[in-house]
Amino acid sequence: MELLVEGVGHAFGALPVLEGVDLEVRAGEILSLIGPSGCGKSTLLAIMGGLLRPTRGRVAARGTPPAGCLNPFTYVFQDFALLPWRTVAGNVALALEHHPLSRAERRERVAAALSTIGLAEFARTYPGRLSGGMRQRVGIARALVVRPAVLLLDEPLSALDAQTRELLIEEFLALWQRDRTTAVHITHNLGEALRLADRIVVLSRRPGRIKATVAVDVPREGRTRPEAAGRIAALHAVLWDLLREEARAAARELAA
Repeated sequence: MELLVEGVGHAFGALPVLEGVDLEVRAGEILSLIGPSGCGKSTLLAIMGGLLRPTRGRVAARGTPPAGCLNPFTYVFQDFALLPWRTVAGNVALALEHHPLSRAERRERVAAALSTIGLAEFARTYPGRLSGGMRQRVGIARALVVRPAVLLLDEPLSALDAQTRELLIEEFLALWQRDRTTAVHITHNLGEALRLADRIVVLSRRPGRIKATVAVDVPREGRTRPEAAGRIAALHAVLWDLLREEARAAARELAA
């Protein structure tokens, strides 16, 4: 599916958060959103996913959801958002409970999602016994169990250590390669955006406006190879040049 964001602006009371955002998310792409703290990235994601009605403008979806899709939009959050009193399978099944599925259909979907993410043997384990990386895998399985048309990823790797983040990036890209689900990904980590995204949208400080869109013109499978290092470094420099003063100004505003 494609998403069209047209003239979106938003304010919380007298505080403007977003202004004049026009954006197209293409079918089957990963689009990363970066910007200084407080620029409205998560607010924009909530508007795109239908959790928040914008003050101005609109979001439209175009295209047909995949077969078996129960929720066109689904989220993966930074903080895992798992229920500690439910097992891994129970947390994944939570996303299915308001859908009219038989018990057998639910079991089948949960088993398939856990197998896809490599957690089948942990189905009866409780979240407290899992590492941070494994808890985030549960969050991804819970998103996949509804077979979404669009994945909305709100800094899903920021709470993880560097090695776990790298492993999850590789696993997520393998999953994406299989289904080519449209994804919108928020991050503060420029290297993460450069690993995942087809395009990176840079937002200004609050109220967030689109400052630039940068295409990552290196094939994903080659982005970690030595011969791509120069081009990736150049793109990193472009992004940081776009962000540097915005981040400084945003930090001063937050401090004030």
